[in-house]
Amino acid sequence: MSTTTENGMGGPRGREKTYKKTTSSALKGAIQLGIGYTVGNLTSKPDRDVLMQDFYVVESVFLPSEGSNLTPAHHYPDFRFKTYAPLAFRYFRDLFGIKPDDYLYSLVNEPLIELTNPGASGSLFYLTSDDEFIIKTVQHKEAKFLQRLLPGYYMNLNQNPRTLLPKFYGLYCIQSGGINIRLVVMNNVLPRSVKMHYKYDLKGSTYKRRASRKEREKSCPTYKDLDFQDMHEEGLHFDTETFNNIMKTLQRDCRVLESFKIMDYSLLLGVHVLDHREGGELGQAGGDGRRPVGQRVLYSTAMESIQGDGKAAEAVTTDDTMGGIPAKTHKDEKLLIYLGIIDILQSYRFIKKLEHSWKALVYDGDSVSVHRPGFYASRFLKFLSTRVFRKNQPFRFSPSKRTRTSIHALKSSSQEILSSQADERHGEDSGSFLSFLSIIRPPDRIPPPALSSQGLFGQLSHFYCFRPRRRLCESSRVNVSSRSRDDVASSSTFTLEDSAICLTSEQSTVDVDMDRDDGSVLDVYLVSS
Repeated sequence: MSTTTENGMGGPRGREKTYKKTTSSALKGAIQLGIGYTVGNLTSKPDRDVLMQDFYVVESVFLPSEGSNLTPAHHYPDFRFKTYAPLAFRYFRDLFGIKPDDYLYSLVNEPLIELTNPGASGSLFYLTSDDEFIIKTVQHKEAKFLQRLLPGYYMNLNQNPRTLLPKFYGLYCIQSGGINIRLVVMNNVLPRSVKMHYKYDLKGSTYKRRASRKEREKSCPTYKDLDFQDMHEEGLHFDTETFNNIMKTLQRDCRVLESFKIMDYSLLLGVHVLDHREGGELGQAGGDGRRPVGQRVLYSTAMESIQGDGKAAEAVTTDDTMGGIPAKTHKDEKLLIYLGIIDILQSYRFIKKLEHSWKALVYDGDSVSVHRPGFYASRFLKFLSTRVFRKNQPFRFSPSKRTRTSIHALKSSSQEILSSQADERHGEDSGSFLSFLSIIRPPDRIPPPALSSQGLFGQLSHFYCFRPRRRLCESSRVNVSSRSRDDVASSSTFTLEDSAICLTSEQSTVDVDMDRDDGSVLDVYLVSS
């Protein structure tokens, strides 16, 4: 149970970081001893359905440094270890395919790795060496809220195990020297085996949502909303199916959080650029010099969390992606995206309401992070769907000049067919009609004949009825139809696919729709006398 730190979070060389007057090494040792005892003791209890009272059970064991009949000896200060809702959390672990032996091996067998904490909560984060679990210290109010949340959390996981919400695997408390240190075990969103070229904590708000100077000086800083807009102005682009899956999952999760009156949560977003060839590619060695394997917990990766139940876990988590979601930038750079909703243990209580009211007096109330749950969820989803995640634009076909020329040629040929048929069937009257057609054609092809003082409409008023009609989009269509006196229909149809021209001839009625250069279209009807 040695002490291992990452990214220099162990403090200055020679000084060990403390939390509530407890050294980091003592805290990690107590965590591993306590979990090892409670999980091992739980295996002796038979499996059964979870009952309502199981959510409120608290088991406690005292672990003295000299040991006892039930606990091993250790070189840490005496402490008491409490386990909250052990049967309920055992059910959650079973739901995600975590066996007791694997859970113990991940948390107890190897040293815990201390991670950086970019937030203002002051919590400590420990990562298991196999990349599976995160252990986080939480405040008393957060632990109490999670206890109240467990029944609803249980119902939500039963309905939908594929979610971007945190997966809670255990809630514990260490009591030593009059100090209580509460811990929660969760899934790990960002695997160490993949170098995150960009990391963001996104809330959808703009007030003070920019990384501090101290944070930017870190080797792997965590940026915020305004930083994302500056660095990824065009957003991250996904194919249509992936985009829809991401947004559907986020909408469902935000609906659950709103029902529990939860706000001030964030989307933790990691971006790995596949085109970068420097150190830290996929499958790189971890902090202990060994190459970590892919995450084995069901529904733990980003890709698994957004996909439907029809796809098996083995099919989506590969060595090529390590569970990441493929994406691109607007410059077609290939990316892998890792994401998950974090910090969901903040409810809209009196203190948060007071904080929002005070900030709203000084700043724009809609821009501050703390807000009522309904508005917070809407703003969160709007920011993600419009600024962060975007669909790939579909390819739009633009006809070439040659295609447009061929369409005009087909129109001209169809008019020649119309003229020859009209001459054969209508004689002199059709000649007058074709002279009208020659007038509405472009002047550079058929010169218009001279008109009398009455005008064209006056000359044809005895023979034709005119009715305006809406112009056909990107096509010209000519219909010529007639019916014999004994009501026996005879027709012929010619279809030219490229120009979308349909020519139909009958005996008594002529219906002509054509595009004019000035944009107007007329329907012309021949009335038998």
